[in-house]
Amino acid sequence: MADSLLAIGGLHCGYGSTEVLRGVDLAVGPGEIVAVLGSNGTGKSTLNRTISGVMRASHGSIRFDGIAIGRERPSAIVERGLIHVPEGRRIFPDLSVRENLDLGSYRRARPRRASNRDRVLSIFPRLAERQGQRAGTLSGGEQQMLAIGRGLMAEPRLLILDEPSLGLSPLLVEELFTLIKTINAEGIALLLVEQNVVQSLEVAERAYILDNGLFVLEGSASEIRNNPNLKRAYLGM
Repeated sequence: MADSLLAIGGLHCGYGSTEVLRGVDLAVGPGEIVAVLGSNGTGKSTLNRTISGVMRASHGSIRFDGIAIGRERPSAIVERGLIHVPEGRRIFPDLSVRENLDLGSYRRARPRRASNRDRVLSIFPRLAERQGQRAGTLSGGEQQMLAIGRGLMAEPRLLILDEPSLGLSPLLVEELFTLIKTINAEGIALLLVEQNVVQSLEVAERAYILDNGLFVLEGSASEIRNNPNLKRAYLGM
């Protein structure tokens, strides 16, 4: 995509002598929802960590808004507006909901912290009711909302969501994917990295299937959703 917000080319990355990503290409356009789908151990979290600067690629390029970021520190990548909400929520359990949210604007958007907090709480009214509550006492679904809300505090241009539905009840999963569409309606691009195939393909415009460190398929969400052979081979459907 010529006008990609995020463009990845020929990316290789791994741990020591073990190569996990074996030459992946990916693009996310402005305001787009793109899903990366695959089972455990296919390289999804490695991809996220490499994009956000936590890991370094051995080969390949990562460009954000046309600028090479593959050698930048995570803090510099955050300041550019590329925000990663990691798997497992990673909230600060002994801090309040409000304190957790405010930490999201530490590197970016600090002057607009109060207005951004009001905006996040309007998206997640359940958090508004619990601003003074210790984050560790929230339910799993509420903690996931808090993790996403903290990411939104940094005014992301691209938000990477790593397994956001993991461990949530079916009802909360439905609510989460509705919220994802609400966030995207504000013009924020999302890279949705998930095992939840059905609902990810319902909200995404395009999707990539990751298997053993390679994208074995990419295309529109409808093409992937409606191909029975591909669903059996790669998605377990």
